[in-house]
Amino acid sequence: MSRPDFKPFLVAMVALFAIMDSGCRAISRIGESRQSIAARRLSRQGLQAMHDGKWGIAENLFTNALDVSSSDDRAHRGLAESLWQRGEREAAIKHMENAVRLSASDPKLVQRLGRMYFEVGRLHEAHQQSVSLLESERNSAEVWALRGDCLNAQGNYDEALPAYHRALALRPDYPEVQMQAAEIYRIQGRYDRLLATLDRLQEGLGGIEIPARADMLRGIAMRQLGQHQEARRCFARAATKNPNDADPHLQIASLCLDKGDVQSARDSVEVAIQLDPIAVRDGRWVEQLENHPQCLSERALPIDNAASSTMR
Repeated sequence: MSRPDFKPFLVAMVALFAIMDSGCRAISRIGESRQSIAARRLSRQGLQAMHDGKWGIAENLFTNALDVSSSDDRAHRGLAESLWQRGEREAAIKHMENAVRLSASDPKLVQRLGRMYFEVGRLHEAHQQSVSLLESERNSAEVWALRGDCLNAQGNYDEALPAYHRALALRPDYPEVQMQAAEIYRIQGRYDRLLATLDRLQEGLGGIEIPARADMLRGIAMRQLGQHQEARRCFARAATKNPNDADPHLQIASLCLDKGDVQSARDSVEVAIQLDPIAVRDGRWVEQLENHPQCLSERALPIDNAASSTMR
């Protein structure tokens, strides 16, 4: 008796199992696809809410998107920005790291992650991000700015400045970079370049008011170049724009002492004491006034005893 041939049966069974397996995979892919679509829709709504300044709504939408699909890089990115906006810095960074990983290192997300690292003082990670980005994104002003900021924070001004120059070559009107370059010129004593940079900043801002720090830098440069009256005007503008800052008043006091106007210097120091008594104490301003040649015969200042004892 011949043995039954099971081969056709086995072939049929293998084919059947293959069809069933592929069907299950297809169903699974359909489920995943629906989840991805739902997550993308929620992420788009979250981005719109974020654009409208509705940060709480945006955060809820991004959270819901990740509940539907944890692999949606846009939801991680949006949630990172929402958390960052309300001060949850470390949680924001974790979500941005996920966004970078899931997006296959999208350059814009890598740059944003590097900026986040920088803002929380993780300079090594920020530096690494800037270096890796420059391998492919050498025409990005933002990447060069990040590179400059990392070098600047490390005190490497000679390398930071060329990085800022590259950023400004790509984006001439870049206020944050212009301010950082001006600060380096101040440190290096290159006051003509400092003033030229601030002039360009003012032109780029048009009718928008320049920051108080720009007035301070201009005043410092003018003083060093012997333009004391213009320097005083600059410091006065800075004091008006930032009324809680003692430094403009102390700069004016120093100018007054240079001219021998002790009373005006004393008035400025008294204002500064109310704003920042520690800065006045650390700068030994009371001693400077008391030991000025015009005050050697007048040892007592008209400053209340409590404030004076605080400074001493």
